[in-house]
Amino acid sequence: MVDFSEVNVVSPDRYNATEVFNRVLPYLREIKQQGCDAFFDFTPDYLGRDPEILRRLSDATGLHIVTNTGYYGARDDVHLPPHVMTDSVDELAKQWILEFNEGIGDTGIRPGFIKIGTDPGSLSEVDAKLVRASARAHLATGLTIAVHTGPAEGAFEQMEILREEGVDLSAWIWVHAQGERDKARHIEAAQQGAWVAFDGIKPRQEEMYLDLLTTMKDNELLNRVLISQDAGWYTVGEKNGGNFRGFRYLLDTFVPALQAIGFSEEEIKMLLERNPAAAFAVRIRIPTTES
Repeated sequence: MVDFSEVNVVSPDRYNATEVFNRVLPYLREIKQQGCDAFFDFTPDYLGRDPEILRRLSDATGLHIVTNTGYYGARDDVHLPPHVMTDSVDELAKQWILEFNEGIGDTGIRPGFIKIGTDPGSLSEVDAKLVRASARAHLATGLTIAVHTGPAEGAFEQMEILREEGVDLSAWIWVHAQGERDKARHIEAAQQGAWVAFDGIKPRQEEMYLDLLTTMKDNELLNRVLISQDAGWYTVGEKNGGNFRGFRYLLDTFVPALQAIGFSEEEIKMLLERNPAAAFAVRIRIPTTES
């Protein structure tokens, strides 16, 4: 579910939770029947995050559903609460640490990772603040940092901030890395230990994603790659949530396409099981002499 309204409009009053649940449930049941066991929901606070609905869906499907903490600074900051502009880095980090330690609101549901967003290009002052706060929250919680980014300029600035804060790059996911067309930058980030995520896999774009994954495989960096469909959503404000893109494509179509170009079962298992398990493991990651 997403709600693209400005931050002062987003509210549970804008949707019927049971309607959302009923609309989404069949799609999640489908992937559970396909053999999927876990689902990561990247919708952040003030963009439609609703952990209570996620808990209902988890209970109804048997899927392990993981939600997040953090703020979304992309889309020109329209989804940031006003206090972000005046809070210090430590004040922001403290809020996300509190959600990890005590749960989100009064739900008792704890986040499994940090999700923030930045705009394309060089980081703005507020985007840099979000990155630095996420680094400090990681050092207090061990939560992995996933950053909606895109092109490499902002990604590599984020990497430098993480180094300054003493966070190993294995704690950071470059989300929407497919937005950077220079594949050499993907290689460079992965070689430095970052997770490179190619998101938005969908029909009629297979060739681009197959090429990206083949490049990482050829450079022996498939073990630093994550993939996602970035699919859904129930869009708040549209009738019955609008057009919903389901989740079957990954296993029904994309995995066979990988197999057809020579990806082994072990490599596919790496992409879909081992890499996510390693990337989202909750543990504090600091640079070592080896890294």
